[in-house]
Amino acid sequence: MQKKWDVYVYGDVNIDLVVPGVERLPEPGVEQEVPVMETFVGGGAALFTLGVAKLGLRPVFQGSVGRDMYGASIRDTFRRLGVDDALLLDSDDKKTGISISFTTERDRCFLTYRGTNEGLSLKHLRLDQLPAARHIHVTGYEGISNHAEYLDMLTKIHALGDVTVSFDVGWDMTGVWHEGIFDLLPMIDVLFMNETECQHYTRCEDVEVGARKLAERAGMAVIKLGRKGAMAIRNGERFFAPAYTVKAVDTTGAGDSFNAGFVYGFLQGLPMEECLKCGNGCGALSVTALGGNTGFPFRAELEKWIRDHE
Repeated sequence: MQKKWDVYVYGDVNIDLVVPGVERLPEPGVEQEVPVMETFVGGGAALFTLGVAKLGLRPVFQGSVGRDMYGASIRDTFRRLGVDDALLLDSDDKKTGISISFTTERDRCFLTYRGTNEGLSLKHLRLDQLPAARHIHVTGYEGISNHAEYLDMLTKIHALGDVTVSFDVGWDMTGVWHEGIFDLLPMIDVLFMNETECQHYTRCEDVEVGARKLAERAGMAVIKLGRKGAMAIRNGERFFAPAYTVKAVDTTGAGDSFNAGFVYGFLQGLPMEECLKCGNGCGALSVTALGGNTGFPFRAELEKWIRDHE
């Protein structure tokens, strides 16, 4: 059956105000000029959504923005790049979230107002709309604090039968690294973690051993290894693709960009090595410009980049 959407995404969206080259904040009472400030759409779920849209898939985004100029700007960006915003709500109570990023070549720091992202919960997912999608991408897991709602919702999604699931766990701010995550894995087709998250959740120092442990329960485990590339374990087989070397300008959203590239390859039915190359290519190109999606490639650009770097 023809589906209305290729990818369904529920999660965070905000405005990123990026101020590059700031070595230190001004003292109280002092005005400091900077050469540039840039405004972009931000939020991990939103960056993933914009990425798959640029690659030619048909995503829908569920979330909320304020009835303000920033909310209008986000809607405009979504529509311009082909994201269906029919499930994006306007809030009368809160304003659109803003994150101010002060960046240097060495590090970043942030001031964040969560705004309409406050209170995000997977229990608000429009389960009635999900059958219209081929795939759902899930983020926002916080370990033991919201494990129960993820278990409940993933169980319901799994029962639908014809929707595949990708899941990026993210960093556990509690430091518990809840082992109950293994209860979620049988309902996940594509599990994303970075190297450190894999080590923490599996209690395995060897990342490949940990990835194999995860892949015994999930459809596959995809581990982002930073400058070393990316690895996947599926049906007991190991796949690997090296990273692409670029000059990094802004690393915001690199992991979400990798996810978008990999999911694009997965939904196109590409071999695992090609999926990893798509992820690595999107992650690499995304860091070459300010903003989490500015440097993200369109499909033709990604294909050319991969061909040129074979």
